[in-house]
Amino acid sequence: MSRRISILGATGSVGLATLDLIGRAAPGAYKIVALTAKTNAAELARQAIRFNAECVAIADPAAAKALQAALRDHPGIEIGVGEAAVCEMAARDADWVMAAIVGAAGLKPTLAALRQGRSLAFANKECLVCAGALFMDEAARCGTTLLPVDSEHNAVFQVFDPAQRDTIRSITLTASGGPFREASHEMMARASRADALAHPTWEMGAKITIDSATMMNKGLEVIEACWLFDLPPDQVDVVVHPQSIVHGLVEYADGSLLAQLGSPDMRTPIASALAWPKRMPAPVERLRLTEIGRLDFQPPDLTRFPAIRLAREAIQAGGIAPAVLNAANEIAVEAFLADRIRFLDIAAGVEEVLERSLSDADMPQALTAFEDVFAIDGRARQMARDLMVERQTLP
Repeated sequence: MSRRISILGATGSVGLATLDLIGRAAPGAYKIVALTAKTNAAELARQAIRFNAECVAIADPAAAKALQAALRDHPGIEIGVGEAAVCEMAARDADWVMAAIVGAAGLKPTLAALRQGRSLAFANKECLVCAGALFMDEAARCGTTLLPVDSEHNAVFQVFDPAQRDTIRSITLTASGGPFREASHEMMARASRADALAHPTWEMGAKITIDSATMMNKGLEVIEACWLFDLPPDQVDVVVHPQSIVHGLVEYADGSLLAQLGSPDMRTPIASALAWPKRMPAPVERLRLTEIGRLDFQPPDLTRFPAIRLAREAIQAGGIAPAVLNAANEIAVEAFLADRIRFLDIAAGVEEVLERSLSDADMPQALTAFEDVFAIDGRARQMARDLMVERQTLP
């Protein structure tokens, strides 16, 4: 029988890579249930027609007319509009759901998919960053299989033996170092949006690319890994690895260090999650170690890239800190991409919002339900928006 598949964030890089793999599979192997997107109606319609999706949803109401027009000749495809429709379609009966909506906006739909109790592949690290304990408890309650898709967490997942958990010393996430790996503080202070978006290895969306440039993505991944693999922060390490060939490692008590290697192509971790617990072909470039020649590793520079430090401090503080960190970062990146603040203002702004939030007597400091997460996210975003106006350094 065909496996029923839904993809949340179908027009982004991860969503399209997932559809690419499905399109290469044997006819009838997969049936597309639901596809969702934020604003890209044309691409959403194209993929829905190509895969004969049962339903689609566009989050932005302003894109509804374009989507309806593009699907006018395909009345069999149900159309939903708005964030509620995205959540409703995320809850449609499916064997496997790809959660690839970027940022905290992906939390509600991912939660709706999780509650089906099937298999949830997720590239949305913010679910665990903002609501780690709540999210993991809900997954256990619903009997959901969580399949990480971030290349680093998927790599660790492949070599992490749960039966040997008590013998695991640490896990290591690798980082490319982004476009400013060798840049001076002065160069980073002058960096333009184009400079920060020029990632040397990966092709990703704008927000994730900026997170890579600040190395906030690695900080968020540390928090995600702590929840996903049930490890304290001091057992989650980060190393800079410019070649992006080794994606994650697990160190065991006997001295073994097991690593997953692969070409820097998101279709490898997606294929791992899509076929799990089996394997499937993926059209990625094969690794030829003699051509690679060398693999370099170095510790991250926490002076030039304070975002990793901020993330570690947030997970150590617990409570609302990780959710505030994420919300402030999303607003700061948005301001940078709009040319309203400078590159170094991103991490500095996040740190200031964290300090203000944790010292605000009117700000609740505990998260006991998902509603608390949404409330704290909203308050932290407004605090960050106000701060970005104060810090605005560009006309």
